[in-house]
Parts: sequence; structure tokens; C-alpha cells
Amino acid sequence: MPGYGFDMDYDGIQFHNVGEILPAEDRDGHLIQRVPEVVRTELNEGAQSRLRHPAGVELRFVPDGPVTVTLSTVPGGSSAEGTVRVFWGPIQGSTEVVVGDEPTTLEVELPAKLADLEPSAREDLAFDPRVCRIQLPGEHRGGPMVYHGLEGTVRPPRDDELPGRRYLAYGTSITEGEAPLGEHLTYVSQTARRLEADLLNLGSCGTAYCDAAMADHIAARDDWDIATLSISVNMVGTFSLETFRDRAERMIDRVAGANPDKPVVAITIFRNARDVCQSEDPDGLCERFREELRAVVAETPHENVHLLEGPELLPTIEGLTPDLVHPGDNAMITMGENLAAELEAVLED
Repeated sequence: MPGYGFDMDYDGIQFHNVGEILPAEDRDGHLIQRVPEVVRTELNEGAQSRLRHPAGVELRFVPDGPVTVTLSTVPGGSSAEGTVRVFWGPIQGSTEVVVGDEPTTLEVELPAKLADLEPSAREDLAFDPRVCRIQLPGEHRGGPMVYHGLEGTVRPPRDDELPGRRYLAYGTSITEGEAPLGEHLTYVSQTARRLEADLLNLGSCGTAYCDAAMADHIAARDDWDIATLSISVNMVGTFSLETFRDRAERMIDRVAGANPDKPVVAITIFRNARDVCQSEDPDGLCERFREELRAVVAETPHENVHLLEGPELLPTIEGLTPDLVHPGDNAMITMGENLAAELEAVLED
């Protein structure tokens, strides 16, 4: 089985947001992960696990008749089970299947009304409604996912059936999407939908440390048009201000320098408990980390680097979950609306 690439095709399926597919260690089938193994093994220990969680991963194909796809999860998340949802292009389907550590088969078929659409009804849509998008669950909604096979007649989607631009997002569990009920409700998914862009989610729960391997990986990719780097509440209290600055500066320099014609947007730490609870951050450390990132962007030689303020994307705590760190559904939608407006302006420039 071919194992390396971005959006690789296999069994007539496009594996979206997938960096490598490897033989599963404990069962028949192939483990899906978001970055190539040569990148994953160079990340910090926690990120090595997180990048095997399929946040933002989709199995995409155009079916000709009924199709079955078989999947299972590998223990390793906060749950051994995950809910897999089916979209048809931009249309939210009715198929939701809970997948556990035993192989589970999904049955899909193009809904009759979508098969009967007038061509004009598809013209202004970023995704063609005939494209089946099986969305896999990310961290906190299941473990790593194993693909066991497909039965039926399918083909990969064509370029003209997919969005014409791509948005890559790096960040913490907020980017990976810890708290919302589904992948389509993460702020990066909400942003991508409003930009009519295809999302590449490289969020890394609790472990977004601006590793050199991740910086080099994003820099070397040629499959994105705009990138956001959410840098990074995970580093507050874990690294010194000096180390934070060094790592942030290297990531921004590497990504922007290798892609001078593409906007690279750094985002300061989102509003969180350290900003609103005095006992959480009496020394104002979180804001000092923001100041360091502002300085990095101000001093960069790269004209394609931009800065957005995380607290402005989520101006109140409304919609956060009780830890006052992770956005729930409503906060994610607000962030997506605000971020999309900012990125649209950057793209127009």
C-alpha cells in the first residue's frame, strides 16, 4: 500500500490531511496519521502521539452506487470510541457511526436529491455535493484510526469538485478541536468554510511547542495558500520567555521564508483563564508571552508575515468551556467568523 504523501489516493479514496499510512501494529489494516513518520518521530514525545489522531482527516470519494468503508480505532485518546460523520460536499449527512476498537462498517450512498441536483445548484459551492466526505474524529473524540478497506465503486474527487484554495492551521488543542461536538465545528473548520478553503489541520493538543521538525515540515509543503500559526498557550509555564521567542521566531522565519508569496499569520494566545482569573496568572505571564510574539512579528524581515491578536478573535469568555481555556461550539463559531474576516482581508491584500 502506498504510504507517503499529502492527500494520497488509494482504493479510489482521497485521504485528505493525511501525511502517511502505515501498517497497523496490532491488527490488519493501516493506521492513518497526519504527518509523515520521518516528521512525527522528530517531534516532542506528546506530539508524536497527537499527530496520529485524525483531526481534520477525511476519506473522500465520489461513489457509483452503494459503498461500505470499514474502520476501527486504536486505544490512545480520551475515548476508545469515536463518532464518524458523513458530509456530502457542504451538506451535512444523516450518517453518524460510532467506531470502536473492533472493525465497524459504514454504509453510504449518494442521497437521491443530491444526485438529482441541477448543475446550476452546484456552481457556487466550494465542494461538489456528490463528494462523500467521511470525517474522522480528532483528539478527545476517539483514538487513532485504522482503515480496513472499501467495497463498492468509487473514484477520487477531481480538483474542480473541491475548494480552490487551502488553509493550513497549526496550534494547540484549540486548533485540533478538543471541546466542540464535531470536527466541522472547530474554529479552523468554521474559518475554512467561510473562506471557501480546504482545511489542513495540524493542531497538536497540549504539545504545540513550535518544534523544528514541524516548522520544517510546514515550510516544505506546497499544498497550502495561507497558514495560521497559533503560538501557543502550551508553552506558557513550560518554556522560558527566551526559549519561547527562539522557537516562535524560528518557526515563523522558516515557514515564511520558504513561502514568500503566501501569507503566514501568527496568532497570539487566545483569551483564557490566565486573563480573567487573578489566581491563575498573578504575574501576567500569559500577556508577556503575547508581547514576545508581537516583537517577533514586528522584527521579521519577511513581508508576508502578519499578526492577529487571539483575544480579539474571541473578545469575551462567552462560549468557553468551564476550564476557561477551551472554546465550545458557540465560541468556535465566533472565532471562525472573526478569523475568516481577517484572513479574507489578508488574502485580498
